[in-house]
Amino acid sequence: MSEQGPVVRPRRLRQSPVMRAMVAEHEVAPRQLVLPVFVAEGASEPRPISSMPGVVQHTLDTLRRTAAEAAEAGLAGVMLFGVPEHQDAEGSGALAEDGILNVALRAVRAEVGDDLLVMSDVCLDEFTDHGHCGLLGADGTVDNDATVGVYARMAVMHAECGAHVVAPSGMMDGQVSALRTALDLAGHVDTVVMAYAAKYASAFYGPFREAVASALTGDRKTYQQDPANAREALREVRLDVEQGADLVMVKPALGYLDIINETARTVDVPVAAYNVSGEYAMVEAAAQRGWIDRDRAIAETLLSIRRAGADVILSYWALEYAQKSGRR
Repeated sequence: MSEQGPVVRPRRLRQSPVMRAMVAEHEVAPRQLVLPVFVAEGASEPRPISSMPGVVQHTLDTLRRTAAEAAEAGLAGVMLFGVPEHQDAEGSGALAEDGILNVALRAVRAEVGDDLLVMSDVCLDEFTDHGHCGLLGADGTVDNDATVGVYARMAVMHAECGAHVVAPSGMMDGQVSALRTALDLAGHVDTVVMAYAAKYASAFYGPFREAVASALTGDRKTYQQDPANAREALREVRLDVEQGADLVMVKPALGYLDIINETARTVDVPVAAYNVSGEYAMVEAAAQRGWIDRDRAIAETLLSIRRAGADVILSYWALEYAQKSGRR
C-alpha cells in the first residue's frame, strides 16, 4: 500500500466486457451441451410438463425438428427418453422393435446423421409399472444381474437403431462391462458408453418422474448413491472406467459440484454432469415469480458446473442457451 493507494489492483482486469472476456478462465460453449428430450408414444401434439415449464413430451415430428435445431445450434447431442403408452412389470416396451425409444432413435438419426450425437438412456424406469430401474425379484428388490442382461440387449438395439452413445443410468453393478461386451460382440465397437457413474438418490428428480410418467413404488436407495458419500462415488467412477466407460457422468450436478471436481481429478476420461429436472424447475419457478434474473441464473448455473470440472453438461436449457449465445 503506497501513499497513492494499493499497488496491486485486481479490479484492473474487470474494467470492461472485453477485458473480462480476455481473462475469463472458463466458458460454456454449445459444443459442450447435450439436450435431454422426451418423446411420447402415440402423441399427436407436444404435451407440456407442468413441473418443467417450457419442456414437453414430444411427438416424433416435433422431436425431429428439435434435433435439427440442436444440430444447427451446434450442440453436442440429444439424450432420448421414451415415454410408452403402456408399462408392465418387465418393462417389455424397452425391448420392442417398435417401442417408442427405438423408433425415436431411428427417426432422429435419419434426421441428423452425424451432425449431432444421438444418445440413448439405457434404463427401465420409463417402461416399468413399478417405476424401478430394473426387474424385480421375488422379494420385491431389484435383481441386479437380470437387469444388467436387459440393459445389454437394450444397448445393442439402440446401437442398431443409430445411437452414437448409449448411457446406462440404472446404477447396477457391472452394467458398463456388460454393455461393452455385448456391443463389441455385436460389432458395435465404435459405439460410445457414457456411464452414469455417480448417480445419487436425490430429491431433485421429482419433475423428471412426471416427464416420463413414472409411478415409483418405494425408493431407489439400494442402488443409487447415498448423498452422504463421496469416496464411494469415486470408487464407482473408477470401476466404470476399468470396465470400459468412455465417459463418466455425475448426477445431479448442483448439489454434487464437489463430486464433479473430484471425478475430474481422478479419471482420464471426459466427465459429464446432468443438470437435472429439479434444478431446472427451481430456477424457472423463481424466475416466474420475479425473484431472480432468469438468463443470468441459467448462465451462472451452467458455468458453475463447467468450473467444477465437467467437460459435458446435460441440461434442459441447452438449446435455448446455445441459440442465445451463438455458435462457437
